[in-house]
Amino acid sequence: MLLAVLAVLTTVVQLTAAPASAWLVPAALGLGSAAAAAALARCAARLPARAGRPWRALAGAGALLALGQALALTRPGRDLSSGGVEDLPVLLAVPVAVSAAVLLLPPRTSRRVGTRVLLDGVVVTVAVTLFLCVSIGDLVARTPGPQQGLISAGYPLVGAVLCGIGLVTLTAVPEGRRRAAGWVLACFVAMALVALAGALGRASSGTAPSGAASPVWGVVTVLAWLAMLGAGLRGALADVGAHEEPDRRALPLRGGVLAHGAATVALLAVTGGAVTGRPLSAGEAVAAAVLVVLTSARTLYWAVDAAALTRRLERTEGWFRALVHSGDAVTLVLDAAGRVTSASGPVADRLGRAQEELLGCVLVDLLHPEDRDLLDRVSAALRDGTPDGLPATGRLGTTDGTWRDVEVSGAAPAAGRRAGDGLVLHLRDVTERRAGHRELERLAYTDSLTGLPNRARFMTALDDALAGAARGRRSCVLLVDLDGFKAVNDVAGHDAGDRLLCEVADSLRAKARSGDLVARLGGDEFALVVDAGPDEALALAERLVARLDRTHRYAAPGDPEGAGPVLRTSASVGVAEVVAGADASATVREADLALRTVKAQGKNGVRASGEALVEESARRSRLARDLPGAIARGQLRLVHQPVAGTAERRILGVEALVRWDHPVHGPVSPEEFIGLAEDDGLIVPLQRWVLETATAEHARLVAGGRDLKLGVNISVRHLQARCLVEDVTRALERSGLPPRLLMIEVTESVLMDDDERLLAELAELSALGCIVSLDDFGKGYSSLAYLARLPVQVLKLDRGFVSGIDTDARDAALVGSVIDLGRTLGMDVVAEGVETPEQMAVLTALGCSFLQGWLIGRPVPADGLAAVVDGFDPASLEGPVPVAVP
Repeated sequence: MLLAVLAVLTTVVQLTAAPASAWLVPAALGLGSAAAAAALARCAARLPARAGRPWRALAGAGALLALGQALALTRPGRDLSSGGVEDLPVLLAVPVAVSAAVLLLPPRTSRRVGTRVLLDGVVVTVAVTLFLCVSIGDLVARTPGPQQGLISAGYPLVGAVLCGIGLVTLTAVPEGRRRAAGWVLACFVAMALVALAGALGRASSGTAPSGAASPVWGVVTVLAWLAMLGAGLRGALADVGAHEEPDRRALPLRGGVLAHGAATVALLAVTGGAVTGRPLSAGEAVAAAVLVVLTSARTLYWAVDAAALTRRLERTEGWFRALVHSGDAVTLVLDAAGRVTSASGPVADRLGRAQEELLGCVLVDLLHPEDRDLLDRVSAALRDGTPDGLPATGRLGTTDGTWRDVEVSGAAPAAGRRAGDGLVLHLRDVTERRAGHRELERLAYTDSLTGLPNRARFMTALDDALAGAARGRRSCVLLVDLDGFKAVNDVAGHDAGDRLLCEVADSLRAKARSGDLVARLGGDEFALVVDAGPDEALALAERLVARLDRTHRYAAPGDPEGAGPVLRTSASVGVAEVVAGADASATVREADLALRTVKAQGKNGVRASGEALVEESARRSRLARDLPGAIARGQLRLVHQPVAGTAERRILGVEALVRWDHPVHGPVSPEEFIGLAEDDGLIVPLQRWVLETATAEHARLVAGGRDLKLGVNISVRHLQARCLVEDVTRALERSGLPPRLLMIEVTESVLMDDDERLLAELAELSALGCIVSLDDFGKGYSSLAYLARLPVQVLKLDRGFVSGIDTDARDAALVGSVIDLGRTLGMDVVAEGVETPEQMAVLTALGCSFLQGWLIGRPVPADGLAAVVDGFDPASLEGPVPVAVP
């Protein structure tokens, strides 16, 4: 901004021939030079020591220029058209500026100036010198006085040398500093223009009758001076943050083009002078001849470089073709219109089309209509510079009318950095892999027993229904739970239970409409996503209830058909509408709430979520009001469920479980009131009571000579309160229970709260001597990466895995992998929910050493626990005859 203001000011002053121009112009030039020097010094300070050296030198040149103008102000007369002492600092600024260009070059170890670069610099120097001789030679020759003549001739020669040096610098610097070097070249050209205009001004003043220089040359000199300062500043700013790439080499095309351009202009000037009758001096003739020879040599170098580059390209292309043909992929080259211009590799084998058929075809026309955006996805990935869009897969039509799955594993612009000139695609035939993937996906989304979609597929369909609800499409969720299924399993056996589940699946398929999704969520629980409003969904639910209300007879193997006990089953259905803006889990919770309401009111019926929500809301409000006083009123109690060791063949520990006997609603499940306590901020006082009561009761049990561990469930909210260690320490001190006998059980939801303070809290409990257990492992979102960081000694396997371990090979494989994981991490594994001898046999065969469930013992009050422990029969751990793991 300052330089622009100075340019306008000095131009107006000189053109108007104001008396103040004699001192105002040098003052403006000195001020601009000093400001530029200061700015260059600041830019140099922002760069590393070596990278800032060129700009420190250029700042020194600016300071010398400012000094020269300061001296011009002190000289009497202050005539810019004549030389004086002020020219000495200006001349000294030239080699300093040249040193800046030299310092801009890379270090000697990595500097590759080369013959071609030097030749370009010499060509430019000779061309500029020749051009100046032709342009101002006659004027310089008429300049009076040897001093003035020397200045008038020397300044342009210096300018020519600067142009050559600037060109060499531009060509030799690394790519990262090429922009800064371009501005340095512009600075040198402006410096040459300053010298030329100054020489012309002095020459014109010496030949003018009045002895005064033309104001035009003064204006040109000042503007070129300020442009020189501005170019230097832009170069320093461009270099700030630039990255050097010394190992990257390129042909010096810029230098060659500029050199040839300068040579052409100089020779045209000589030719024009000869045509107009201007005599050609011997020096100019020699210079023109030298310039022609140098330009011819440079052209010869270009020819040699072109031949070498051609050979290199041919060799590289040969390597590329050999590489492409030796692989199992196909490389296609597309033009800007998407037509195939080249195809390499096993085209017919991988794409199902002959190479000749592909050439000239628009690739998009060969793709499946649903995959026409394949090239757009690939182009977007290249444009954004991210690999998210690759590999991209689509279906390509073959000659016989079938479709092949092809994967774009790699892509690049066909014209290097330029966009819009086509693509190079690397294609692989992934038909077999995709078919295997689809089969695995089908298995992952299908229930193995009934063939229905499983829970994962149901949740995907529910997400689609939620997206449809946002567009105004109505749909509902039906949760179906069988009544009496446990009796079928217990009385007729698991085979009969499996047959019943398959029959129910067939009935649901038969009653559901073509657009409805029927899924099995697990056990005897099914679900439907119905593409209709609540009225039609309720009507369908009532038909399902009527269809599933039946009696069954399942004969044992070898018995006649129709034999066996009569077993009655029915179904309870909860219905919830899919509402826009809700999430899948909330919708399922509403349907489950309606289902539980049906169960609580006698089963074998249908309930909509709206009705259930009213009743559930009233119940929840009453429980929330009564929970704070439940401890004081003695409504809470503890029961203890034993844990047995298969190797020790005895009870090794117990888990304390809290129960609430509500005066109106009766027994309230922990799943219900624990959630209330967490939501209402009551979980910490509740669990303090549990800790103190459980440790006191267990201490009396241990005092009787029983070496048992006590497990107490702890909420993550208690951990987050940062008082758990204090509460545990206080409970242990009051009860006298050794810390080694207390096991703190936290759910795996702690893994989702990646809080170092929670981990520190658990580590402090472990250091205290307590055992830390991860409860319900596998139920939520376990992260093995976080699991290895937790100070956990015990994993408690969720009962959901154990329930089907004796019938489902996948459940058995999962349990086996968890047991192996625990063994690898040095953790004990406890299996919860063991209810049948068959489950115990499979767990024992898998190497699980600790069992908990109704088969081992039901939860009992503290006063009856001693009898359960002392009366435990080790023979109950033997189970049935060992069976093979499913």
